Amino acid sequence: MVCFLSYHNEATLQVGFYRDKCPFAEAIIKDEVTKSFLKDQGIAPGITRLQFHDCFVRGCDGSILIDSTPTNQAEKDGPPNGITVRGFNVLDNAKARIEAVCNGVVSCADILAYATRDSVVLTKGLYWDVPAGRRDGRISRASETSDIPTAFFNLDQITQSFAKKGLTQSDMVALSGAHTIGRSHCFSFTDRLYRFDTKMMQDPNLNPYYAQFLKLKCPRDVHGVLNQTLVVFMNQSPLLMDQSYYGNLLKHAGLFMSDQVLLDSQKTAQQAAIYAANGLIWQADFVKAMIKMSQIQVLTGEQGEIRANCRVINP
Repeated sequence: MVCFLSYHNEATLQVGFYRDKCPFAEAIIKDEVTKSFLKDQGIAPGITRLQFHDCFVRGCDGSILIDSTPTNQAEKDGPPNGITVRGFNVLDNAKARIEAVCNGVVSCADILAYATRDSVVLTKGLYWDVPAGRRDGRISRASETSDIPTAFFNLDQITQSFAKKGLTQSDMVALSGAHTIGRSHCFSFTDRLYRFDTKMMQDPNLNPYYAQFLKLKCPRDVHGVLNQTLVVFMNQSPLLMDQSYYGNLLKHAGLFMSDQVLLDSQKTAQQAAIYAANGLIWQADFVKAMIKMSQIQVLTGEQGEIRANCRVINP
C-alpha cells in the first residue's frame, strides 16, 4: 500500500483507502462527473478550480462546499468565489449515491479530490491514483478566502501565497497550467485593458492583439460599466489539458496578471518555456503538484467529520 504524508499532519492518506470500506465510491464519482461533463464540458475546469480554492482555505477539508446560513457567510460566497464557482451539484449527486450504499463512510473532501482527478482526465490530462482518507471540516468562513491567490498578484505575492501552503515556486508554475482549461469572468482581468495604472489604461505587458480581442469580448457600455456576467475562455483550447497556456505566456498572451508574471524571473520563465515545448513534462509535474496540493492541512483519523450532506455541517 502506498502512503502519502500530508502537510502539517502526521497522519497519512492512502491510495485505495475505500477499497474495502466502500468499493464502488470511485466508480460512482467518475460516473457523475462524466455524465455532467457530457452535458456541460465546462464542469471539468469548474470542479478542478473548486479543489484549488478549497485547499487554500483551511486545507483540503471540503469546506468550500458548505452553504452560507443566516449567521455565517461561507467560503463559497467569499470574494474569489461567488458567481465564479460551479460544480456543486455534481458533488451533491455523487454524495447522495454514495450515502445510499455506504452511509457515513466517504468524506466530501475525498469526493472532491476524486472528482478533480476525473475532471483532469476527461480534459485529456494524465491519470493519477488519489491518496484518500480526508475528513470534512466544520468551519467555512468567507473572510478566510483572502488566502486564495488573486488574478492581480505579482510573482512575489503568488510565490509567497503558495509557500504558505507548503508549495514551492516550481509547484506554483506547474499548477498555474490549470488555467489552460475553463473560462474567466471579464471582471477578473479588465483592469489590464481599461485602467492599468495612473499612467496608462492598458497593461504594456499584454500582447496588443490579444488585448484588442479581449476588449471585443469584454466591452464597456457608454457609461464605462462592464457587464459582470460576461465570460471568456482562458485560451484557445479551453477543454484540453495541454501546454498552450505556457506557449501563450511566451507570446505575452496570459489572461491574468498572475499568469503573465511567470515570465518575470529567469527561473520561472525557463520552467514555463520547458513546459511550452513539452506538454508531457508539464503534465507529469502537474500531477505531482496536484497530489502534493491535495494534502494541504488535511483532517484525518478522528478529526473533523464525515458530512452527511456536503452543503451542511452535521448537527
